[in-house]
Amino acid sequence: MPNLSFRPIDEADRDFLSAVYASTRTEELAQVDWDEQQKAAFLEMQFSAQHQYYQEHYKGTDFLIILLDNQPIGRFYISRWSSEFRIVDLALLPEFRDTGIGTQILRNVLSEATTLGKPVRIHVERFNPAQSLYRRLGFAKTGEYGVYDLMEWSDKKQAC
Repeated sequence: MPNLSFRPIDEADRDFLSAVYASTRTEELAQVDWDEQQKAAFLEMQFSAQHQYYQEHYKGTDFLIILLDNQPIGRFYISRWSSEFRIVDLALLPEFRDTGIGTQILRNVLSEATTLGKPVRIHVERFNPAQSLYRRLGFAKTGEYGVYDLMEWSDKKQAC
């Protein structure tokens, strides 16, 4: 398996984090009749708003850079609350998607949650291809919030 590790984000990671965010919106923006400069400005505005929101509303969250052989390849934000684990965000650069890395990260989280007897929840956009990964790992839709589905995994559900 790949040599994965994590480190906390810092201000020097802002450009990298913005690039990871932008890479998740490529297909969506391909359908918009904007030039590259307009798309870049939109993506920067959206990233800045999301980043600020996460920092303000998810206090105590582990905001992590995913490293493969010490090279940054994505971001992983997770809150370990008393009642649940909340995956705030998991995103990999395109060349590292569909390689098993996301699955490995999620399985480690599910194992940790099982040990502590906690469910794992995540909001996933309905059109996000990662929905199939979450379903394969045993997550089920438990609610809807705007364009997001709330998905949940729990050891109790897996035992049924």
